[in-house]
Amino acid sequence: MNAPTAIPDPKPVPPYRHTPLFPLGADTTPYKKLTTEGVRVERVLGKDMLVVSREALRSLSEAAFGDINHYLRPGHLKQLRSILDDKEASDNDKFVAFDFLKNANIAAGGVLPMCQDTGTAIIMGKKGFRVLTDGDDEAALSEGARDAYLRRNLRYSQVAPLSMYEEKNTANNMPAQCEIYAEGDEAYKFMFMAKGGGSANKSFLFQATPSVLTRDRMLAFLKEKVLTLGTAACPPYHLAIVIGGTSAELCMKTVKLASARYLDALPTHGSADGNAFRDLEMEQEILKMTQSLGVGAQFGGKYFCHDVRVIRLPRHGASLPIGLGVSCSADRQVLGKITRDGVYLEELEHNPAQYLPAVEQSLGGEVVKIDLNQPMAEILATLSTHPIKTRLSLSGTMIVARDSAHAKLRERLEKGEPLPDYFKNHPIYYAGPAKTPAGYASGAFGPTTAGRMDSFVDQFQAAGGSMVMLAKGNRAAAVREACKKHGGFYLGSIGGAAANLAGHCIKKVEVVEYPELGMEAIWRIEVLDFPAFIIIDDKGNDFFKELNLG
Repeated sequence: MNAPTAIPDPKPVPPYRHTPLFPLGADTTPYKKLTTEGVRVERVLGKDMLVVSREALRSLSEAAFGDINHYLRPGHLKQLRSILDDKEASDNDKFVAFDFLKNANIAAGGVLPMCQDTGTAIIMGKKGFRVLTDGDDEAALSEGARDAYLRRNLRYSQVAPLSMYEEKNTANNMPAQCEIYAEGDEAYKFMFMAKGGGSANKSFLFQATPSVLTRDRMLAFLKEKVLTLGTAACPPYHLAIVIGGTSAELCMKTVKLASARYLDALPTHGSADGNAFRDLEMEQEILKMTQSLGVGAQFGGKYFCHDVRVIRLPRHGASLPIGLGVSCSADRQVLGKITRDGVYLEELEHNPAQYLPAVEQSLGGEVVKIDLNQPMAEILATLSTHPIKTRLSLSGTMIVARDSAHAKLRERLEKGEPLPDYFKNHPIYYAGPAKTPAGYASGAFGPTTAGRMDSFVDQFQAAGGSMVMLAKGNRAAAVREACKKHGGFYLGSIGGAAANLAGHCIKKVEVVEYPELGMEAIWRIEVLDFPAFIIIDDKGNDFFKELNLG
């Protein structure tokens, strides 16, 4: 039997007055015109309609992903320079900031990308109601992103699941993440983002309770959660915090947009209509809190974060989602738009050299040179004479291996086979290179997140391998215990300076084993004056544990 249809209440209701959830102010972005081709105006049903060709979408996307892997926004570069000019910044803060500025200058040459992890291609479009396309917008924008990755020296990081446990690199960095919304009238607006795995992995959703909504409780809650970010995603960060949300997914989407400063033009106060707003006072409180943590720009100091965005959203009365996320030192996003006047892309900084000091400073303190071509026992004995925090300059042979290669080697051990000699005789660098440009020894080749290899360390060191490890970020207590038990070391390198390492430190690269793994193959590299710090030593000391990150 069918249920009776509900009869609407005839009681009159007031007229609906719509308030946008995200009422953004005027767009002050500096744009450059790419072309006028593929854009025209047609009269349809008495109205001007903007007709956009498929090629205009494709070419805009290709230009965007090319630019954001080589150029940064001027504001980000100014923040790096301000660290060098800040008397309160630590020597290590300044050393990292200076390395980032040098890295930006190398990347701006348009050959080596700023980071070896050239990111997942993320595209958000807002299509006005008077914009006409052929309806294949997602495919056109994705094709443009793909073309940028194929034509430039960028890394293919996307893996396709063939089954639940088998995967294969797609070899073109597809698929892209593409979302298109209906908003506005006679313009098509875009945000393009290349999101690396390290910073993407530092996106967190906490389902809190409304009891947290007092100032002291909220600040205590956020301090605890901010510390969990660690340093693996290459600080200084642009930190985004979102409190509230009509759903968990909206909360996290807002985190990503806020980390890109896309929501900076929001109002700074709320209303009974439930609009999103920025809390400028809390932003400054959280920024001061991050400066007091002592974590700094990867190796101790003041600059854990460049800045903080705090967005407050409406919520269901029984829910309080709280989201955290960061944009890292590879601060890669750019705005675009298509109007009746042409195709435009945000103007990024093509001359980052202007932010470098006139004379190169000596930053980071005394440096200890380590010859990596001596026997492993001698390398370990030399490292053992120096305390944690010691800055090193490494020259010689290293073996490069990360997640997939570690899994292959673990399979050998579990079959009763030994580790290969190269894994015992040389330091192990956790990394995965971008493509090598013609005439270069290496593509962009910076360190990857160390924590992903934590579960392998005790087993490998017990078998005589991984005695010296080199990567970025803090590690689990199990690694500290393994190094103390087996006499090993973990060295930290500067995350986010991949172009500088490729341009100045890496002199030779060759595949050793598992070439079918692509960028995750095992490589042998020759390095000269490769910068690093002692993070965990053979006595169980851990620099990051002192900062409450271990």
